[in-house]
Amino acid sequence: MAAAKTPLTRSQIIGLVALSLALFLVANDFTAFSVAIPAMEKHFHADISTLQWVINGYALVFGIVIVTGGRLADMFGRRRLFFIGTAIFAGFSVVGGLAVNEWMLLGSRALMGVGGALMWPAVLGMTYQIMPEDRAGQAGGLIMTVCGFANAIGPLLGGFFTEFVSWRWIFFINFPIALTAMLVGWKVIEADKPDNNNEKVDYWGMLTLSICLLALMLSLDFAIDVGFTSPPVIGLISASLLFFVIFAWVEPHTRADPLIPSDVAANWRFFAVGLVTLLLSVTFVSMLLYIPQFLIRILDFSAVWSGVGLLPVMVTFALVSYIAGRLYEVLGARLILAAAAFFLGLGMLLLSGLMLHERYLHLVPGMLALGVGLGLYFPTITTTGVTVLGPAKASLAAALIYMFQIIGGAIGLAINTTVVAMAPELSAGIDRAFTLNAGLAAVALLLSLFFVKAGASQKS
Repeated sequence: MAAAKTPLTRSQIIGLVALSLALFLVANDFTAFSVAIPAMEKHFHADISTLQWVINGYALVFGIVIVTGGRLADMFGRRRLFFIGTAIFAGFSVVGGLAVNEWMLLGSRALMGVGGALMWPAVLGMTYQIMPEDRAGQAGGLIMTVCGFANAIGPLLGGFFTEFVSWRWIFFINFPIALTAMLVGWKVIEADKPDNNNEKVDYWGMLTLSICLLALMLSLDFAIDVGFTSPPVIGLISASLLFFVIFAWVEPHTRADPLIPSDVAANWRFFAVGLVTLLLSVTFVSMLLYIPQFLIRILDFSAVWSGVGLLPVMVTFALVSYIAGRLYEVLGARLILAAAAFFLGLGMLLLSGLMLHERYLHLVPGMLALGVGLGLYFPTITTTGVTVLGPAKASLAAALIYMFQIIGGAIGLAINTTVVAMAPELSAGIDRAFTLNAGLAAVALLLSLFFVKAGASQKS
């Protein structure tokens, strides 16, 4: 007979509620703005290539700073970093809601990404800190449940505010929720004592990688207006390549703890998992941006109904995620990731052809396929990365895979936006972008079959 679990105290329950609110804030912000982009375009008289940075800027900054956020939490204490990150996130949410032009809006979103990246590892660490050791599995389940719910409810919440109040309230609602989480956390969560380690933050690595990625995405953005052969675009692409070379040189020579340690960079199995992550991550953010665009602009859906229109993806995503862990134990990483790539590619291919039709039901099979693919992909990819590097580097592996997910999605979305903006009309642009995504998924399928180890328990 299984031993009884250690009961949770009242303070622990309240603390977990506060952390769940913080988790909801960060996860919700990845999806809530997807249905509000058309309203923002209209308000600021801007185009999709500019306003996609509402999603992309937040994601890019979050993805780059997340590893540093984890190290700062270990160095200075998770509770302290939680308060700092949440204050930044809440403060710039208000600034974003008060934005008078698109640059103020995009700047606030980027700084919200800094706050979110400081919050995220601190919240995850404190969730496990609060839970009794014999309930550690429930801590992971709570995190996945809150994130899944936040991702699913994001488009509905964003659509509701956009339709009935204003898109600005997607920003404003963050402040009272963040303030509540901070006040409750201050009251019931004990301060943790950071380990006395000698870790140093790799600021040069973070800076050079940031400039490299920013220059790459700006080059794609400018190419829409002036073409790929114009001097500014060639200059930005050259700068991106230069800073990538500097980043590659800095990492093995830094006196700090590098973002990507040399032994990890030399692990070809982890490199393969990272490539699969980069190739497949574009599907999620591309779907979040362009399906609502199609529903609102082509099918004349309202903002709130465009959020409802994403439910076939989100509900299937949640249901498949629930069983993906068990499937992983039976089938192993290779088959699960190959299946994820297959369904994601199939979903993109189905949607690419049907975007020319003007009935919502035509889109549902493609969205269901995407939901299956996403449900298999997200729970599996981190576990695969962790098992490749081994238990001793589990935290580093998880952080790097998450960074690859966010950066891959940001770069992919920038490429998608360039393809869409250069097309003669929205439907044709989405068709081309989703076909490109299907091709990337096919490459990920081959990488999964030939370079990801088959077993559920891998060792490098």
